[in-house]
Amino acid sequence: MKCPFCGCDDTQVKDSRNADDDTSIRRRRECPECGQRFTTYERVQLRDLTVVKKNGERVMFDRDKLARSIYIAVRKRPVASERVEKIVSSIQRRLESTGENEVTSVQIGEMAMEALANLDHVAYIRFASVYRDFREPKDFEEFLETLEKMASPKGEE
Repeated sequence: MKCPFCGCDDTQVKDSRNADDDTSIRRRRECPECGQRFTTYERVQLRDLTVVKKNGERVMFDRDKLARSIYIAVRKRPVASERVEKIVSSIQRRLESTGENEVTSVQIGEMAMEALANLDHVAYIRFASVYRDFREPKDFEEFLETLEKMASPKGEE
């Protein structure tokens, strides 16, 4: 592992342990050249996933991009970062376990929306507003009406 501070190619692992989500290994490393310490995470990757976007473009699946979009949705909400990491890991595992090498951005978006709906309604609405491309206040109103219908118990309608 290359040192991010000085670029030395020979860093040493000082400590390894399971990360909080139990799906990765956290390693503390030290550079013998500059003495700086840093942390790396090692995750299992079952297969390389290609994401087919709505416009037909194909790009490699980027776990960090998914995490960033979810972190934006939960910003200033009472959601621990460990929960976000578990959601991202869960989505990645589900995608990899389909057996397919290609997944659609729609599949990823729907999985993220499902997870956020169970986690935090405000984050869910924030994510949906970008994912579903809300352009006017009525788009929010229609979405909120749908959300309220889903949340209300049967017989109260």
